[in-house]
Amino acid sequence: MEEQRSNLAAAQTHPISTSSVEFIQHINIENAKLLALIVVLSVIGYHGALHFVYGNDSCTWLLSDGRFQGPHVWQPYGCMLHTYKQRDTRYCMRYINYWGGQTHILFVGDSRVRQLYDQVVDHISQQAIKPVKNKHSDKQFVDNKLNLKIEFKWMAEVNGSMLKLFESFVAEERLKPKFLFVGSATWSIKQYNGSKVALESYRGNLTSLAPIFEKLKPSMKIIWILQDPVRQDKLAPEKRMITNDQVDHYNKAAMEALDDSCLIWKSSRLVAQGYNVDSVDGLHAGPVALNYDMQILLNMHCNEHMNFDDGTCCGTRESITTVQLCTAILFAICIVVSVMMRLCSRIGIRRTPPVNGILPLKVKRKPAALGENTESDAYVVFTAMAKLGVIMAYFFLCDRTTFFMKENKYYSNLNFFLPFGYVMALGLFFTEDSQMTQVLHRDQTDEWKGWMQLVILIYHMTGASQVLPIYMQMRVLVTSYLFLTGYGHFSFFWQKGDYSIFRVCKMVFRLNLQVVVMCFVMNRPYQFYYFVPLITFWFFVIYIAMCFIPQISAPSADENPWHYLYMVTKIIVVIVIITILYMSEVLFEKIFVTRPFKALFVTSDDSVKEWWFRWQLDRYSVVYGMIFGYAYFFLKKFELLDDKGSCSLFSRGVCWTVSLLSIIGITVSIITL
Repeated sequence: MEEQRSNLAAAQTHPISTSSVEFIQHINIENAKLLALIVVLSVIGYHGALHFVYGNDSCTWLLSDGRFQGPHVWQPYGCMLHTYKQRDTRYCMRYINYWGGQTHILFVGDSRVRQLYDQVVDHISQQAIKPVKNKHSDKQFVDNKLNLKIEFKWMAEVNGSMLKLFESFVAEERLKPKFLFVGSATWSIKQYNGSKVALESYRGNLTSLAPIFEKLKPSMKIIWILQDPVRQDKLAPEKRMITNDQVDHYNKAAMEALDDSCLIWKSSRLVAQGYNVDSVDGLHAGPVALNYDMQILLNMHCNEHMNFDDGTCCGTRESITTVQLCTAILFAICIVVSVMMRLCSRIGIRRTPPVNGILPLKVKRKPAALGENTESDAYVVFTAMAKLGVIMAYFFLCDRTTFFMKENKYYSNLNFFLPFGYVMALGLFFTEDSQMTQVLHRDQTDEWKGWMQLVILIYHMTGASQVLPIYMQMRVLVTSYLFLTGYGHFSFFWQKGDYSIFRVCKMVFRLNLQVVVMCFVMNRPYQFYYFVPLITFWFFVIYIAMCFIPQISAPSADENPWHYLYMVTKIIVVIVIITILYMSEVLFEKIFVTRPFKALFVTSDDSVKEWWFRWQLDRYSVVYGMIFGYAYFFLKKFELLDDKGSCSLFSRGVCWTVSLLSIIGITVSIITL
C-alpha cells in the first residue's frame, strides 16, 4: 500500500514525465506496422476514389493536366513521360511497320500547328528538310522504310473548307489518317480584330464539326489542340488584338462544342503557359514548350508498342503470364488456409476434450501433443506465406498496374535530403546499446548495412544519379556493402568451419527468397534485381575458395600453421581469376552465358552486358573484405590486437610505433614542401 501511494505521489509530482514515458512506450515496431497498414489502406482507397470519379485512362491524363517539376521538367498528371530520342522514335515506327501497321499523321490548322509538324518531322527525318517558300501551303513528309506519312494542311480558320476535308474522310476510307491533330483560332482573332461575331461564327462551325468527328472517332484518333497563351509584350503591332482573354474565349468555345466528339489537348496550353520565356515573337511556342508538345505526341503514339520503364502514359499493362497466375493462386490458397485456421482457433474448434478425465477411444496423449505442435507449425508457415502474398500483391499493384499514379524521377536538394531527416528523426526512437566490443561486430555491421540500404533507396527514388558527387558517394556505399559481405562470410567460415550444404542452402534462401518471389510475381528476369544476384555470386566465390581442398578454418589453422599460408594462396588465386575475367570480356561472356546458368545472368533482351558492368565495378571489394577479416583474426591470434574490452585495439608498443611513424611522415612532408 505504501509503495502504491508513493508511486501515485510521484506520478502527480511529475505528470509530464509519466505521459512522456507512456507515449514512448507506444512507439514500437508493432504500432509502426499498424500505422503503415492504415496509411497504405488509406492511399488505396484514395486512388480508388480518383479512378472511380475521373477514370483511369492515362492517355486522357497525358493530354489533360500536368505541372513543371523544375524549370525545364514537365510532369504529366499520373503517368511517366519517356523522352524519345530519334533512335527511339524510328525504332517505334519500324516496330509498327514490322507488324503490318502504318503511321499516318495529319496536322490541320494554322502556323502554330505547322510549327508542331515541323518539329516532329525534323525529329524523325535523318536528312535536312528543305524550307518551303510559301509558308501558307500544305506540306508532306514520307519515309517508305518506316511506312510513315506525315502531312500538314494549311487551314487557318474553321470554315467550310475544313468541314469538306473531314467529310471526305467519312466518304473515302483510304484517305483517313491514324492520328488527326487540329487547331485554329489566332488567325480568326487577327482577321476579324477580336470581334464577337467572329467568335460566334467560330463556335457555330465547331458545332457543325462535332457530328463529323463523331463518325470518324471509331476509326481514328482525333485531337483538338487548344490555343497557347501569348506573350503580349513580344507581339508585333499588327497582332496586338490577339490577347489572352480572346484566346481563352476561343478555347472555351472549342471545349464546349467538341468535348464529347474528340480528345481535347489541354496540357499543351499548360506547357506553354508554364514556360514561354523563350518565345521569339510572343505568338509561337519556344523550343522548350515545343519539344514537350512533340514528346507528348510521341508518347501517345509509341508507348503502347514500346516497353520503356519510364513511359507509362498511354501504355498498356503487361499480360499476365502462366507463372504469375500460378503464383497468385498459390498465395491465394495460403491466405484462405491461414484465415480458416485462424477462425478455427478463435471459435474453439479443437480435438474432443476428455470426459471426467478419460480420453476418448483411440486417442493417445503423446500423438495428440505432436499433432498440436505440427498444426501450430503449419499455421505459422501458412500465415507467413499469406503475409508475403499480401505484400507481393501490393507490390504488383504499385509497379505493374496504373492504379497508383506515377511520376518521373526528379532530383532536387529538398527531395533528396528531406527523407534523411525523416529517417534520422525516426532512428532517435529506436536506439539500442550493444554489449559487443569486437571490430565490425554483428550489431555494428547490421546497422551500417541498414543505413546504406536506406541511403541507396533514397538515391534511386529521387533520381540523384545525375549529380556526380552523390553518385560517387553511392559507389562508395555499394562497395562498402560488398566489403562487409566478404568480411562477414569469411569470418563465419573461418570461425565456424561449417561448409555443409545445409549452410549454403540456408544462406542462398535468405538472400534470394524475396527476389525470386518478385521475379515470379513481376515477370522479371533475375538480373533485373541485380544487387542480390551480385552478393549471391560473391557468396559462392567465398564459399568455393574456402571450401576447396584443403578446407581452412581457425581450428584447422591452429592444428596446422601451414593453413595460414594456404589461405593467402587461395586469396591470391581468387584475385588472379578476377583479373583474368576482367581483362577478357569475351571469356567472361562465354562463361556466364553457358547453360543452364545463362538465365541467371542475362537480362530480358538476352544480354550479359548489364551483369558484366555491375560485376566489374566493384570486383575486388569482396576480396578486400576477406583480406581484412584474415588480417583481423591473424592479429588477434598473435595478440597484436585486443578488442575484448573498451581499451585501445592495439598494444601500447604498436600504438607508440604507429604514432611515431605518423609524426615522422608529417614532418618529412612539411620539410619537403
